Amino acid sequence: MTDAAADDRAAPFRFEYDPAALRYGPNCVADLGSEVAAHDGSRALVVTGSTVGETAAVMDPIEEGLGDRLADVFAGTTPAKRLGTAIDALAAFRESDADAIVSVGGGSSLDVAKVLAVLVATERDPEAVGAELVETGTLSVPDTELPPIVAVPTTLAGADLTMVAGVTADPGTCPVESAVSGGISDPKLMPAAVCYDPELVATTPRSVLAGSAMNGFDKGIETLYARNATPVTDATAMRGLSLLREGLLAFGDGEETDWVYQTLTRGLVLVQYGISRAEGTTLSLIHSFGHGLTRTYEMQQGAAHAVVAPHALDYLFDRVDGRRDLLADAFGTADTEDPAAAVVEAVANVAAALSLPTRLRDVDGPSPEEFPAVAEAVLSDSFMANAPPGLEPTREDIESVLDAAW
Repeated sequence: MTDAAADDRAAPFRFEYDPAALRYGPNCVADLGSEVAAHDGSRALVVTGSTVGETAAVMDPIEEGLGDRLADVFAGTTPAKRLGTAIDALAAFRESDADAIVSVGGGSSLDVAKVLAVLVATERDPEAVGAELVETGTLSVPDTELPPIVAVPTTLAGADLTMVAGVTADPGTCPVESAVSGGISDPKLMPAAVCYDPELVATTPRSVLAGSAMNGFDKGIETLYARNATPVTDATAMRGLSLLREGLLAFGDGEETDWVYQTLTRGLVLVQYGISRAEGTTLSLIHSFGHGLTRTYEMQQGAAHAVVAPHALDYLFDRVDGRRDLLADAFGTADTEDPAAAVVEAVANVAAALSLPTRLRDVDGPSPEEFPAVAEAVLSDSFMANAPPGLEPTREDIESVLDAAW
């Protein structure tokens, strides 16, 4: 063992984590009513998007599982995560006499559900909330208790075990004077429970799952090399990555068995465990690239990850160790002569198996002339603070990664 590896294994750490209650299993949503009750909810408003809201294969089990604890269904969320949508949901929450929230779908629905929870608990009117978002880029979370949120993910984006939420606003959809994009972070925003039902994940269109999968997959990768990695998250991320890689390659080959969806769902649970804590997140370089590419351009987050992840990792391994041995172990390539190259190849192979884009020129993103501006956005992203020790990217470095991805 090298001195560096010995120091890594002996490094002191503090792991403070208060996660959601985790429920996994085929048809586990049959117990949604009891899960809501376990967190002191008597009537739950279901918050979801219009497509999921019209999908009987998802909504019938949800409504049956809630039984008489179903207050109403609000099927109005969009990928924009609008404050105006949460304000509309607030009206539905109050009209239905709800006291709990069940989020169904992807990360956008959960983000809206979290903003809704903040609105329920605040005593301010929507105009004051909107003014705060425009002025500060965030929303203050009241000291009072928020209504419990039970999340039921149907994608693989891995946005379920977090205490953050994105939010946007514009004058056309809510009472604000100018358009704004921001976020909220508070331990109270961690869902009270998450129900991972592989049968519901299997109802999601393959193209949606493929796009979301790279986002979730990269969470596990970044958790291993993040500045605040711990042995706890090492263990869960490595096992989660192993499951996700195996399941995604089979999924990419067209396999539609129960085993595939169960493997993917279990992997999704594990790569998220401990990534969002009061002291910060383990997300890092790749997610900063994803944010820089999608905040200004009409590019899906998973596609951005698929394009840039291999090149970002190649750059990272050229500058620092990046815990390449742990990643190679997770991908089953530890016996290769060059672990770093094997990791990059493994990640590229997953993206290719999912038929996701592999070149920046093939997506609706920036042209090379715009790379300097994108690089500045990547460098200013808050997740860059979690880059591995010793990695100090410059604008030229970021542009070189974008050039390689082009």
